[in-house]
Amino acid sequence: MTVNAQASANAKVYIGPVTAAATVSAYAALTWVEIGGVESIGEFGDAAGQITFTGLSDGRVQKLKGAFDAGDIAVAAAWAPRDAGQIAARTAAGTKFDYAIKITLEDSPDANDTDSVFYFHAKVMSAKKAIGGANNILMENYNLAINTAIFASLSAPVS
Repeated sequence: MTVNAQASANAKVYIGPVTAAATVSAYAALTWVEIGGVESIGEFGDAAGQITFTGLSDGRVQKLKGAFDAGDIAVAAAWAPRDAGQIAARTAAGTKFDYAIKITLEDSPDANDTDSVFYFHAKVMSAKKAIGGANNILMENYNLAINTAIFASLSAPVS
């Protein structure tokens, strides 16, 4: 089977409201604001915590899967003080609430399919400025702490 690699270009991050949405259709019905100027989106997805037990009789460590953690996402964006999405993210960073987040990819294999979309709730833990040196772009970096399962609407597989 051939792997059809996809570019990250045209991926987008959106912030939505504080809501109890918990299905793809409920998330899809929300009103979203794109966070403008995004340069990079970090990794996300479930990872199980590791539980260990060491028995005295055999001296062997046994490993089990524990609770799942969908992680934290680093989102880097070119500083745009009037961008509605960046304003919403900065505002969310000042609250204790979980916000609906949507990430879209431009990855549909052809015109008959749709692009992949990921939905989840996260706390915006920070909105930090990164100034850098004279030849750098002013940036604002957001840390999104995911607190729910990640719901996905994936593009159709290529046959």
